[in-house]
Amino acid sequence: MLLGFISLLLTVLQERILKICIPKHLTNHWLPCKKDDDVNETVHFQTNFFSLIPGGRRLLAESANSGYCEAKDKAPLLSLTALHHLHTFIFVLAVSHVTFSALTILFGGIKIRQWKSWEDSIQKEEYNPEEVLRSKVTHVHDHDFIKGRFLGFGKRSTLLSWLHSFVKQFFGSVTKLDYTTLRLGFIMTHCKGNPKFNFHKYMTRVLEADFKKVVGISWYLWVFVVLFLLLNVHGWHAYFWIAFVPFGLLLAVGTKLEHVITQLAGEVAAKHIAVEGDLVVKPSDDHFWFHRPRLVLFLIHIILFQNSFEIAFFFWIWAQYRFNSCIMGQVGYIIPRLVIGVFVQFLCSYSTLPLYAIVTQMGSSFKKEIFDEYIQDGLVVWAKKARRRAVNGSNQVGHKESTSPMAVQLAQVETQVSAMEEGNGGEIRHATDQLNSKVN
Repeated sequence: MLLGFISLLLTVLQERILKICIPKHLTNHWLPCKKDDDVNETVHFQTNFFSLIPGGRRLLAESANSGYCEAKDKAPLLSLTALHHLHTFIFVLAVSHVTFSALTILFGGIKIRQWKSWEDSIQKEEYNPEEVLRSKVTHVHDHDFIKGRFLGFGKRSTLLSWLHSFVKQFFGSVTKLDYTTLRLGFIMTHCKGNPKFNFHKYMTRVLEADFKKVVGISWYLWVFVVLFLLLNVHGWHAYFWIAFVPFGLLLAVGTKLEHVITQLAGEVAAKHIAVEGDLVVKPSDDHFWFHRPRLVLFLIHIILFQNSFEIAFFFWIWAQYRFNSCIMGQVGYIIPRLVIGVFVQFLCSYSTLPLYAIVTQMGSSFKKEIFDEYIQDGLVVWAKKARRRAVNGSNQVGHKESTSPMAVQLAQVETQVSAMEEGNGGEIRHATDQLNSKVN
């Protein structure tokens, strides 16, 4: 819908766009092909997209504003045909982004659903975490989770710890022991009174809610598209080098998510030699970049969009100008670019997405998806009704409303509504406690 709206804007603003002019001296340099090598292909591209060279300006006769730039002794930036082809590219980009996002969530979801058997086996065990904590003593350094994640490489050197995390993302990124330990840490921190909490179901709901945002295309992503198209100049090979952006970001995100698990293990190992009961890790925002777990979702959004853009641009050039066109580039640059795109798509689905799904739950707060949907709706409706009642009551207080209990209640309700809308776990918990007290 967003891309369709942008396409509609291009149509509505067509006459204004055709009046955008550039200096003529750029027409000899701002080209995707070398002008002397293949003038015809260069003309074809520029008349269709940038209309930079003099030979391509004949297509501007299709528009009533064809002589506008010539009258100013300048060259037009875009031709009418270029706008039509830009509509096509927007459509290809939309289809590619939605398709690759769907494939990512599909194949990543298949692996995450394999964890359901782990959740079911835990649910079948009749035990109370509080009783387990008192019934045995666990030697921390002998625990398999600590030995696998912290001892050895991670204990001897921070650099080796990061290197281990980098390699770990390519195979066995999340084991059953990892899942069990992280699940117990989440439950003991956020819902200690519900030992049978279905962590897998909660994790899946959060992932679905997050990826509704990933499919969208934000303004900063459109800035990237515009810059890339403008910088696609002969000799720069921008389409090749830009392929390394999602590749590098993906490796960095996967390494960081693996290292968060290592940090959780190291934190326990550094503080305890033995603990009463099972080993319990402590979720915290401090383990994430800038103390913001949501930043990982932002980076995954950029990775998926840029990878989709790379593939979409390839197919658009292929369909519009043929594979052998100079605009497509040399085969030595095309093949690595496609291989990188396939690798990014595979690794993001197979490793990074499952890692994101579980590791980002190790923050200091939980998300509103911890409640069933009807409970979320009920809490929001209650908070809004309470807010309206508080507003009506405060209007009758007069000048004392700023210090009255009604004003205090209003401020609390506003905080609760904001918490439910933004998904702040700590505030939601506070809102739930107040709801229970009012019901009682």
